[in-house]
Amino acid sequence: MTLFDLVVRSMRKNLKHYYLYFFALILSVVLYFVFASLQHDTTVMERTATSFNMSLAFKAAGILLLFISGVFVLYANSIFLKRRSREVGLYQLIGLSKFTVARMLITENFLLGTGALAIGIGIGLLVSRVFLLLLMKLVGIDGVLTLSFSVAAILQTVIVFVALLALTSLQMAFAVKRSTLLELFKADQSGERIKKPKVITSAVLGILGILLIGFGYWLSGNMLNNMLFYNMIAVLVSVILGTYLLFRVTIGWVLYQIRVSKNGHLGLSNSLSLAPLMHRMKANANSLTIITVLSAMTLTMLAAAYSVYYSTEKESRLLQPFDYMIQDNEEAINQFTTSLDEAGIGYKAASIEELQLKANFEEAPNPLLMGTGVNIRVVSEDQLGNAGHLIDVKDRNSGVFLESSLYWMLKSVDVPFKLIMDPRDLNKTIPIERFAEGNAFNSVEFFSTLVVKEKQFQSMKSEYLAHEDNELHHSTAINLKDEVQFEEATRLYDEIDARWKKWDYYTQYQNALQSSGMLIFIAGFLGLVFLISTGSILYFKQMTEAEQEKASYTTLRQLGFSVQEIMKGVVKKQLFVFGLPLAIGLLHSIFALKSASFIFMSDVTVPTVITMSVYIGIYLVFAFLTVGYYRKTIQAAL
Repeated sequence: MTLFDLVVRSMRKNLKHYYLYFFALILSVVLYFVFASLQHDTTVMERTATSFNMSLAFKAAGILLLFISGVFVLYANSIFLKRRSREVGLYQLIGLSKFTVARMLITENFLLGTGALAIGIGIGLLVSRVFLLLLMKLVGIDGVLTLSFSVAAILQTVIVFVALLALTSLQMAFAVKRSTLLELFKADQSGERIKKPKVITSAVLGILGILLIGFGYWLSGNMLNNMLFYNMIAVLVSVILGTYLLFRVTIGWVLYQIRVSKNGHLGLSNSLSLAPLMHRMKANANSLTIITVLSAMTLTMLAAAYSVYYSTEKESRLLQPFDYMIQDNEEAINQFTTSLDEAGIGYKAASIEELQLKANFEEAPNPLLMGTGVNIRVVSEDQLGNAGHLIDVKDRNSGVFLESSLYWMLKSVDVPFKLIMDPRDLNKTIPIERFAEGNAFNSVEFFSTLVVKEKQFQSMKSEYLAHEDNELHHSTAINLKDEVQFEEATRLYDEIDARWKKWDYYTQYQNALQSSGMLIFIAGFLGLVFLISTGSILYFKQMTEAEQEKASYTTLRQLGFSVQEIMKGVVKKQLFVFGLPLAIGLLHSIFALKSASFIFMSDVTVPTVITMSVYIGIYLVFAFLTVGYYRKTIQAAL
């Protein structure tokens, strides 16, 4: 029998262990190839060209995708090497050298990897158009695009995954070289000796883990001060360390106390759930901590990306309250309105006066990120209302402050907050009754806006225009009556001299939609790969444990226990292995999103719930697959 014949027989024997790993490897190839195809397609890059660098985004995402896939493949390979340690030992026992065994495993690895690469690229070629259509839908581009065949994408995918196969081959060779026969035959019996935890040490470390997580949660909601960078590091360190202590000490101590309380009589269910967990608590603590933290990071990334995409239209309107806006030029106004009339586009135009001043906050609302001085435009509540932008000012002597770039730091400031107008010899101080979200004018220059009552505005205009440093500008806000005509109207708006016009809503919305659509597309890809990787790793670990416990299941079946009775303990164990890191990861991500909520001007509850629901649904698929594998193992154990 040749070495190749031995490899083929070995692969057939281990086929049942490879199917999910093989599937996950194929899916990784498919996703990476699709990424590479989109990255190298010039038509896609041209159609999605905005201020957001799409090509750079694809490259960065491709690197991260490669890192996730690489970690997954190496980790999964280490699990399979451990599962096959007895087989490797038998090969050496019958006279095969370590070099020959390593060659056999490496050959098998390359055959498996080459097959996954070929199948993955083939599937990628077939489904690339589906992902292209999804991308175009997300970025709001209509029309038919044809994804060209990319030799560069194929070569890039082949090079990347051949490099991964080389790494796993080195991992195999190193594992075979350093292992002794005794270690190989006892690898599947490895476990941890249950020790009685030291009461004081366990209590201190267990409580410390919970306190560290609690401190991280608290600090995440109080980070916006002059220690922002250090606060972010402190949150990460405290939550990660607290999570590790929670799994390693706190939960271990709780499980030990449950065991003690049973006085040695655990019963069947606890023997199959609690005891195996305690015997592998150290290893489980390491892997579950990593999975929990990375799950939290992935959930936060996905929820944040979807929240940005979900709120694009609303936030674009908050930033650009009017469809179009032209300032201080009657000729430009007449040019645009005449063009609209000739094109048969209905609209409403209204004039707004703005008094540009310098002012100072009585004290800096946020000393870290802004001072007391501010350039401000004062406008009338009535004039904005006539133009279609309703901002309610409740008190005739106060005002409402708007500045979208500052809102995230101002929304937590206690009001009223005093704003002192320059020059100070006029003794004009206006209490700010609230900081409102969005802008009062379409963006183009760095001016904040103070909205006051009409009578207050007219009084200030007559007083402050006497000073040469202050200016009065006239802007015309134009809103279309039919949104279907946005594209044609924007084309006419682009013909106006840029000196007189502000940003328009439609253009900014399209740019934001492309950026946020690309963001959710990339985040979804990375999240899917990570979810499949972590779910597969958990599944592989439980497959290994099921094989190690198979003898125990055989004994239980011979004693008369039914499959259902044994499965009750198995299900309890899987609730811990899959459910606990998921629950804690969800909790971590909720607080992370809460701390990052300042970047959103709209409510992100709905997109967050949708994202987490989808994540949970896919994650639970692996839990059900694991339970199914245990059931088959137990049924075959008799």
